[in-house]
Amino acid sequence: MTAVERPLSRGVVARYAIGSIGTGGFATLPGLVLVYYLTDTLGVSALIAGLVVTAAKVWDVVIDPWIGARSDRALARTGTRRTWMLVGAIALPVGFALTFAVPAGLAPGASGVWVFVAFLATATAFSLFQVPYIALPAELTPDYDERTRLLTWRVVVLTIAILLFGAGGPELRRAFADEQVGYLVMAIVAGLVIGAGMFVSAGTAKRSDVPPPAAPAAAKPADGYREGLLALRRSLPFRALLGAFVLQGLATGLMLAGAQFVATWVLDSEAAVTLLFIALIAPAVLLAPVWQRVAGRVGKERGFRLASLVFAVAALSMVVLVWAPGPWVYLPVAVAGAAYAGMQSLPMAMLPDVISHDARQTGVDRAGSFGGVWTAGETAGMALGATLLTVVLALTGYLESVGASTVTQSPTAIAGIAVAFSVIPAVLVLVSVVVLRAYPLRRADVNADAAASPEWSTP
Repeated sequence: MTAVERPLSRGVVARYAIGSIGTGGFATLPGLVLVYYLTDTLGVSALIAGLVVTAAKVWDVVIDPWIGARSDRALARTGTRRTWMLVGAIALPVGFALTFAVPAGLAPGASGVWVFVAFLATATAFSLFQVPYIALPAELTPDYDERTRLLTWRVVVLTIAILLFGAGGPELRRAFADEQVGYLVMAIVAGLVIGAGMFVSAGTAKRSDVPPPAAPAAAKPADGYREGLLALRRSLPFRALLGAFVLQGLATGLMLAGAQFVATWVLDSEAAVTLLFIALIAPAVLLAPVWQRVAGRVGKERGFRLASLVFAVAALSMVVLVWAPGPWVYLPVAVAGAAYAGMQSLPMAMLPDVISHDARQTGVDRAGSFGGVWTAGETAGMALGATLLTVVLALTGYLESVGASTVTQSPTAIAGIAVAFSVIPAVLVLVSVVVLRAYPLRRADVNADAAASPEWSTP
C-alpha cells in the first residue's frame, strides 16, 4: 500500500483536531469580548478600541510570513515543525491572562495601552503555533479525500470550541459581581484550556517516518515575506482561495464582534449572546460531516460555494432585526451555523491541495510560507471585521460606558448594530463567491500531484 492510499490513523486525526481548541478559543473569545471589554468596562472609545485590536492583529500579519519561512527551514533541518508550536502553546496562556488583567481605576487611555501590549504578545504566541499548524495537512497526507476528512474533524472540534468559549466565556465572566474580576478569571481559565489543546496537537508535527522535503535555503528575515509574496504571485489557486477566505473572515469577524452588542442592545439581554452561540454552533457541529460528503460528491470548491451562498442568504434575512427584533433570529442564525461548517472545513481542506500543487510545479516545499500568508490573511480579516464594527458604531453614535454605569443608545445606533450583523456580512460573503470562481484545482489535479510526488510513493 502506498502512502497515497494509506488512510490517516484515528489518533493522528484526533490529535490534529484537538489543536482547534486553541484556534477556536483564541479566534472566538477575544473577537467576542475584547472590543466590548474596552468600550463598556474600561471606557475606551469605540474607534480607539478598534484600533487597539487591529494594531495587534496587524503585527500578526507582519510576522506570520516570517514565521512560515522559519518553520520551513526548521522542518528541513530537524524533520519537524514542533518546537515553535510548543513555544506558542506555553506562552499564550500568560499573555491571554495579562490582556484582561488591567488594574482597576486605570485611566481609559492607559488601559488601552495595557491591552494593546498584552494582546500583541498573546497574538505572537498564537502565531508561533498556528502558522506551522496550518502547514501540517499538506505533509500528513496527499490524498484529496483524506485531507477533507482530516479538516472536517478539525472543524468539528473548532465549532465545539467556539461554542464552549463563545457561550461559556461570557457566562463565567457574569458569575462575578465585579466585571474586571470576571474578565480575569475568564481569561485565566480560557488561556489554560487553549494552551493545553495546542500542546497536544503539536505532537502531530513529528514526522520521523518521512524524510524532510527540500526547503528554501535563504536565511535572511526578509526572505519570509519574499516567499509569501512570490507564492501569491505564482499561484492562482492560492490567490483565489485566500481572497475568498479573507473576505469571509472579515464577515464572520464582524458578526462575532457584534454578537454581544446585538444581544445587549437589539435583543435587550446580555445573556442572549449564549443562545446566539448555541444556535450558531450546534448545527455546525452536526453538519460538518455532511459537508464532507457533499465535497466527496461534487468537489470541495463547489461545496464551499454552496455553503457560502446559504450563509449569505441567512445573514441577509437578519436585517429584519432593525424593525422587528425577537427570538425568531435564532432560526437564521442556525441556518448560518449549518453553512459555517462548510465555510470552514472545505477551504481548509483545499489549502493543502494548493500547497502540494505548488510543490509539484516548483520542486520545493513551501508549506510554511503558504501557512504564514494564510494565517496573516485570516488574522487580518477577523481583525478588520472588529474594526469595521467599531466604525459602524462610531458613525451611528454608539455611547461607551465605564464599569457598571449604564447608558441609553439611540435608535440609529441600535439599527447600525443590526445592519452590521446582517447586511454587511452578507455582501462580503457574496463578493467572496465571485472571487472563488477563479479557483482552478479539481480532484483530478490533486490526485495527479500526489501520484507524481516521490515523497508519497514509498511503500
